Amino acid sequence: MGAADEISIPERLQGKRSAVVVCFLLGLGSLLSWNSMLTIGDYYYKVFPNYHPSRVLTLVYQPFAVGTMAILAYNESRIDTRKRNIAGLVLFFISTLGILLLDVATSGKGGVGPYVGLCLLVGAFGIADAHVQGGICGDLAFMLPEMTQSFFCGLAASGVLTSGLRLVTKAAFEKSHDGGLRKGALLFLSIATGIEFLCIFLYAFYFPKLPIVKYFRSKAASEGSKTVAADLAAAGISQVDDSKKVEDSLTLKQLIHQNWDYFLGLYLIYVLTLSIFPGFLYENTGTHKLGDWYAVVLIAMYNLLDLIGRYTPLIKFLKLESRKGLLIVILSRFLFVPAFYFTAKYGGEGWMIMLTSLLGYTNGHLTVCVMTAAPKGYKGPEQNAMGNLLVLFLLGGIFTGVCLDWLWIIGKGKF
Repeated sequence: MGAADEISIPERLQGKRSAVVVCFLLGLGSLLSWNSMLTIGDYYYKVFPNYHPSRVLTLVYQPFAVGTMAILAYNESRIDTRKRNIAGLVLFFISTLGILLLDVATSGKGGVGPYVGLCLLVGAFGIADAHVQGGICGDLAFMLPEMTQSFFCGLAASGVLTSGLRLVTKAAFEKSHDGGLRKGALLFLSIATGIEFLCIFLYAFYFPKLPIVKYFRSKAASEGSKTVAADLAAAGISQVDDSKKVEDSLTLKQLIHQNWDYFLGLYLIYVLTLSIFPGFLYENTGTHKLGDWYAVVLIAMYNLLDLIGRYTPLIKFLKLESRKGLLIVILSRFLFVPAFYFTAKYGGEGWMIMLTSLLGYTNGHLTVCVMTAAPKGYKGPEQNAMGNLLVLFLLGGIFTGVCLDWLWIIGKGKF
């Protein structure tokens, strides 16, 4: 079996449900390790109280992610997607296991040495993220929009899972001498390590053999994509009819010019979100009745509504498809900045929880609207490039937002 047209129309749809589930699990694995780090931030604030862990670790993570993603996006048409994604998943597994072993080896003690080691492993997360998120989004861009949506729902679900577990472990171990912080952290890292290991096998051996995946990869290859050859070989497709290959694919510069509003919109979504989440929620919301539960609850509500927001585009009248409308709504989100400032200063816990929930919902909903709309109308190689570029701008927005997040503590004597 070679060309895409050798697979019958009914057969090409076989495995759609399985593919959607696997995409969800791959999304879960792609951010579970990092979200575990964010969710156990209260543990790292106890171990490293003077080093602003939620802000510093995020700031360490992002240059590695953005720098690696920029290189990979520029060379996306020449990179074997299968090797790229497997390398990223393996790196996620090794670095997550490394953080677990580092904590065990140091018995949860602080200090400069363990903190530097933690930062280096977090940098490895960034490199792995660029490999996996960009590679999988490029791969899914020429498949069904539902698969891309499911992948991004999995990304959000990793936050919900870690937040839910954090609430459970905090309640279960609250009477222990450290409030169960270390026990919860070790549990999180152990679960994340196991799921990363599972994702390696799902992507390497199960996903490429699904009929619907074979169909779209064969179709992309027939349109000139060179990134899917190893995946097709892993699925038992030895050759693809290249008589229909196109030689006039758009360049990266042309794609950016044609879709500048999508790229700008996705960038601005994450600039705004990461300028508030998670640093502001940990350090700038003051002291409240919930005590040390407050930040954990805020993070949990953000993650839950982010996940819900990624599913609501399935409701047709809620999905934003107008390019101008999307950009207007994205720009309007910057009203969250004064809203969070005044709510932290004058508002109660309920108002802050509601505001954080809205931040999460709009982040998830708008992300999926952009990611599923932007690649439409292009051929396989161009869609793969679009997927990579979208992730590059997404990560660029996160990096910018993380830098801007430090502005909240200027003049507060916290440096």
